[in-house]
Amino acid sequence: MNYVIRAAKPGDLQSIYEMAKLTGGGFTNLPPDRQALRAKLERAEAGFASEKEYPADELYLMVLEDLDSGEVRGTCQIFGQVGQRWPFYSYRIGTDSKHSEQLGRTFHAQVLMLSNDLNGASEVGGLFLHPAARAGGLGLLLARSRYLFIARHRARFGDRILAELRGVIDEAGGSPFWDGVAGKFFGMNFQEADQFNAVHGNQFIADLMPKHPVYIAMLGEHARSVIGVPHPTGRAAMRMLENEGFAFENYVDIFDGGPTMTARTDQVASIRDAKHVEVTGIAEGGSDALIATGRLADFRCCFGKVGADGTVDAETARILGVGKGDEISWIGR
Repeated sequence: MNYVIRAAKPGDLQSIYEMAKLTGGGFTNLPPDRQALRAKLERAEAGFASEKEYPADELYLMVLEDLDSGEVRGTCQIFGQVGQRWPFYSYRIGTDSKHSEQLGRTFHAQVLMLSNDLNGASEVGGLFLHPAARAGGLGLLLARSRYLFIARHRARFGDRILAELRGVIDEAGGSPFWDGVAGKFFGMNFQEADQFNAVHGNQFIADLMPKHPVYIAMLGEHARSVIGVPHPTGRAAMRMLENEGFAFENYVDIFDGGPTMTARTDQVASIRDAKHVEVTGIAEGGSDALIATGRLADFRCCFGKVGADGTVDAETARILGVGKGDEISWIGR
């Protein structure tokens, strides 16, 4: 397949905007708003150009390009560290236990507690694949390319990493979780709040959200049933995260109740198992792999073949622009 992952450029705005219109809502990292997307591209350009070698509030936005047609067919994002520009809010599912001596009974109630526990973590997100390209493992290429980027720039990312999965959205584009919880305090529907957050950030959550725990038993059945449940289109992404070593540790999104998956960065399989070698030559054959090269804005990643002796196939060498002596990072496909 003639596809490559590369750093996004300002000229990709129209392509990314067209993809954003296909997400169906609830996709905060890819809003169908030109101004917001332009700001993201500018922020990403600054992130790739930054000289910081420590976790910071940098955004790295990458795209999947079809080299035959020149079309952008997917996008993915990495955030160096969340919670710097404004606090990173999640709901943490906890337990409130009470005991009555008179009744001789102990009661355990599940509660949602507004939390900033994940401040300081890195984040992978914004993964979207154009419907016309959902074949041949391109979603896996998009997802795992982020880990090779992190492996090649490890000092720029935190010791903990998270991924938010979109929650359940109904046929009308609304969120049962939002309607049952936050919507009661904000005077706006889910679409309005989601769009506002995508464009302006979530400081309004800190301003308006009650700080008291929310007892799950007091929510309507529809809201309760979607807590920690991914959108049907996100189930494959959840399995990919689990295969990498992410786990659901009772954090959910404050807007739609979708699960937040977390892991120790160095224990993510595609980071832990990445091999960093010099190309010894061009040769056919070898193992199927995801292969990456380049730093920051020069980063490129594709499917290819790599030999045990450090050789790569000619197609990979052409796509990545590498030759003998160049450094690559790779993981088995």
